[in-house]
Amino acid sequence: MKQKNIEMDKPQNVDEYIATFPADIQKLLQEIRTFIQGLLPAETIQVISYGIPTFKLNGNVIHFAGYANHIGLYPGAAAIVHFAEELKNYKTLKGTIQFPITEPFPKSLVKKIVLFCLQQNLNKKK
Repeated sequence: MKQKNIEMDKPQNVDEYIATFPADIQKLLQEIRTFIQGLLPAETIQVISYGIPTFKLNGNVIHFAGYANHIGLYPGAAAIVHFAEELKNYKTLKGTIQFPITEPFPKSLVKKIVLFCLQQNLNKKK
């Protein structure tokens, strides 16, 4: 019996990743993708990294992911610490924020986080 190639089942790009979700989550993920993309310079690229959508410019700027009950945003530990007060109403882990899908996506907060992460990357030595 031939073994199934696990790599074939993994999304190869952000469109494929989003397509793996139910329609309502797809719509939300696409809105978040478009929102974040609009905040970043044109030369930022979108890839799948760690199995999830990632925006890259001078390294990983930010990742996002869909789940049944929340959207995960992965800005890294420094952003979680920096925005701790504004994130107190959300579940956070070391480098992760969970935004419940039953609540409006907090665009103004996400904008601050994305721009913070972008600035960190732009300040890195190339």
